[in-house]
Amino acid sequence: MTARIISADERMSQKGKVKALVVGKSGAGKTSLVLTLRDTRALFVDFEAGMLSVQNWPGDAIQVRTWQDAVNLVCLIGGPNPAAPADQPYSQAHFDYVQGLYGPREEVLGRYDLIFMDSLTVLSRLCLSWAEQQPDAIAKNGAKDMRAAYGILGREMMRLLVHAQHTPDLHVIFVAILDELADDFGRKTFQPQLEGSKVSREIGGIVDEILTLDIQHDADGTPRRVFVTDPANERGLPAKDRSGKLAPVEPADLEHIIAKING
Repeated sequence: MTARIISADERMSQKGKVKALVVGKSGAGKTSLVLTLRDTRALFVDFEAGMLSVQNWPGDAIQVRTWQDAVNLVCLIGGPNPAAPADQPYSQAHFDYVQGLYGPREEVLGRYDLIFMDSLTVLSRLCLSWAEQQPDAIAKNGAKDMRAAYGILGREMMRLLVHAQHTPDLHVIFVAILDELADDFGRKTFQPQLEGSKVSREIGGIVDEILTLDIQHDADGTPRRVFVTDPANERGLPAKDRSGKLAPVEPADLEHIIAKING
């Protein structure tokens, strides 16, 4: 496949496909954000059997319980990676195999505009369980080599996220729990709750948007859910807006976010 030059007019006329990470404390209502996709055809990828709060949402869902199933699904979502060797995940050979499992990509996913992945927190645990069983994570005496397992976890999670980020025709929303940490001096920091440090540290370089789901209060004291999008926020919440089109605080509405970015 030969790379081609995209003209300025063609590039500026294209609507971007948003790749975003939404983080928020446990119980903040991250899963229920799928309810804000009123006119967006979405597929809910459920890693944690956590759809009770959105059981009346009129959309499709798929439950994923193993790391290999997650890799297969993301291969279908992102399409084949022409740079991947045939014996590696996300290659053309892997993509052909996955289409044999699910069916042709355009038939399976062509009805959707967006993939909602809930949550990366649980997905990282699935990956770690798988990584612990790999030959490179087993010491000569048969014991688990957890340092090697975490190395495998970091590489494979990043490879999956990068592949999903390259999805050409679908918005992809990742969801993760947000941890609040305090050092010995009481200074607070925030980071996504993910197994291993590599993914938490580097995921910001993959996604276009990082949105922290937060509760703020209006002048009359009324609480409202919002997305914090500005990394310079006074509390140090994770945030990023590669589009440059979002206000520092936006309504907690995914359809509004996508429309504003593509406006």
